[in-house]
Amino acid sequence: MEILEKPFGLTSNGLEITKYTLQNLNGLQVSVINYGGIITTILTPDLQGKLGDIVLGFDSLDAYEEDHPYFGALIGRVGNRIAKGKFTLDGQEYQVAVNNGPNSLHGGLKGFDKVVWEAEAMPGSNSVRLTYLSKDGEENYPGNLSCAVIYTLTEDNELKIDYHATTDKPTPVNLTNHSYFNLSAGEEESILNHELYLNADKYTVVDEDLTPTGELRPVVGTEMDFTSPKIIGSRIAHVAGGYDHNYVLNKNGQEMSVAGRVYDAVTGREMEVYTTQPGVQFYSGNFLDGSLTGKYGKVYQKHYGFCLETQHFPDAPNQPAFPSIILRPGEEYQETTIYKFTVRNLPV
Repeated sequence: MEILEKPFGLTSNGLEITKYTLQNLNGLQVSVINYGGIITTILTPDLQGKLGDIVLGFDSLDAYEEDHPYFGALIGRVGNRIAKGKFTLDGQEYQVAVNNGPNSLHGGLKGFDKVVWEAEAMPGSNSVRLTYLSKDGEENYPGNLSCAVIYTLTEDNELKIDYHATTDKPTPVNLTNHSYFNLSAGEEESILNHELYLNADKYTVVDEDLTPTGELRPVVGTEMDFTSPKIIGSRIAHVAGGYDHNYVLNKNGQEMSVAGRVYDAVTGREMEVYTTQPGVQFYSGNFLDGSLTGKYGKVYQKHYGFCLETQHFPDAPNQPAFPSIILRPGEEYQETTIYKFTVRNLPV
């Protein structure tokens, strides 16, 4: 189907932003803007076939340019946290921006979520390709990093995200998307009644600053266990601050495998997540506090959305036992994540 392109406003420094809307024959729609590679809208049907927008975000570019918790954005050069903003690579120590307590978070002061990407609709496919050159020294990371991210909406109701990157110097790379989901599309005031399954027997333990200690702890018998489906809110009171943890996926190497599944009984919507990545950060919207008003005039209160950010483990450059995120010249960073949308208990 034809990809729709519409202006989405001008940035504060006068750059024109475009919204690309992908749609399939089943009526699903996904809209993406080239500011931050942000997914602004995902429309999926409920049990009655009524379309609803299941991601958090804003109606205007101005709101996306203001401070917000990465709604829908591409995250890089390094997603998640780097302890104290420091890492050593090939004997050289690097100091990157500290922007989250004592740590660096999601690429620094101006990560990939705040840059304007080159974008093009790809002929012959229901895809939009975004490219960005992160120059040597940007946010104090080494190497010219050439990035490409392709969003594809399939006829199987899958949103596929392909990540690619190359570099001319060794550099850490950990790309992800930071969409916040609420499968009820506004019919529920929080995601605490959503049911979650995660294909992970372990998680990376963190300290009080949400930085990994290096321990991979089994989830069995704890409030962290989603190896069988659990209601998100059923044990959240026993998790200090709420869920904001990286889960170690059960998988071999870079195979595409299921990461998790979320189900909303009110609307029947279900979302499955598949990825080549080794981990997924489950975040239960703990820092939403009612200070932001999003699309349709909705005030985003605590736990109004959840994130499943497929990724490598946080603080990987400082944790030798974690899978490496160092990309070297001559190598290509390649990862894929798929969000598949279905409806459970379809009426006969």
